[in-house]
Amino acid sequence: MNPEPLSIESINHIARVTQDLDASIAFYRDVLGFRAIQRPDFGFPGAWLFNYGVQIHLIAAAGDPSVDGSNISIRAGHVAFHVTDTDVAEALLKQHGIPYKTNYVADVGVTQLFFLDPDGNHIEIGTYPPIIELER
Repeated sequence: MNPEPLSIESINHIARVTQDLDASIAFYRDVLGFRAIQRPDFGFPGAWLFNYGVQIHLIAAAGDPSVDGSNISIRAGHVAFHVTDTDVAEALLKQHGIPYKTNYVADVGVTQLFFLDPDGNHIEIGTYPPIIELER
C-alpha cells in the first residue's frame, strides 16, 4: 500500500538566490506587485516580499555570478503566477523593457508569457482555467 501524499495546503514561499538584491527587490515590487514584509535577521542580506497569497524570499548570493539569464525557455523550471489579463501583463513587460516569449496552449485556451528575473530564474504568467482533478 502506498503512503498518502503530504497534506500540503498552499505554497508558503518561493526562495530565489540573487546576485543583485536591490535589482531583484525592485523587479518583484515594481513589475510583479509584491510588497516588502518583515524578515528575521539571518545574519546575511535578503528580503521577504508578499502578495497574491505567496511570499518571495530573496537571498543575497555569496558572490557566485555564474547566472546566465540570456535564454528564455518555456520548458525550464519556473514559478507561475495567475493573472486576469495577459494583454495587460504583456504591456507591462514591454513597458519595463523585459524580454519574454509567448506560448499558446490551444487545448485549454491559455496564453503563457515566459520571462526571467534579474538572476535568470524563469517566471510564467498566464490566465489559467479551473483545475480539473484526475481520477486515481
